[in-house]
Amino acid sequence: MAKAFSAGRRGITGFLEPAERDLLRKLFADIITMLEPATAAHTDPLAALIGLDMDVTVPTDPALLRLLPDAVRDDADAALEFRQLTERSLREGKIGALRAASLGLESEKLVLDDESATLWAKALNDVRLVLAERLEIRDEEDAEKVHQVQDWGEADDVESYLSLVYNFVSWLQESLVQAMLVALARVK
Repeated sequence: MAKAFSAGRRGITGFLEPAERDLLRKLFADIITMLEPATAAHTDPLAALIGLDMDVTVPTDPALLRLLPDAVRDDADAALEFRQLTERSLREGKIGALRAASLGLESEKLVLDDESATLWAKALNDVRLVLAERLEIRDEEDAEKVHQVQDWGEADDVESYLSLVYNFVSWLQESLVQAMLVALARVK
């Protein structure tokens, strides 16, 4: 299988078909919608400035919880307190990476510098996390079942289609990370 990304003198370049760009654009937009914060709890300017202007709770959607996991295990109060202090910036960082990657899809040829390659890697990882949760991938055995679906003609149900999308995003991420490693090795 060809690589989507390769490292060169001008950075990392990528080539995606129009349908692939459209799919990624939709996936990035879906994840952004998931991550958009709830309405502000209050309008205290100081609270907004330091990121305490959101009603913060543990996500009930397992996919969102996978994107925004508890930082403290076995202590719900400490986990919630940490979430209140960090969730806004975590959401904003993830949304920023997804938007940056989406903007890159406007041109047929992607040329990524170190910073944009990192944003792309983050965006693809977040998409994979959500897809993995929707497909209930918990271990290697689950992942192997997903990898068995290889042909778009086989996608006759939602799970098969999601499996193909997961495989595609995984392939893209692997190709990007490999190109990033080659680019890093050239710098040293």
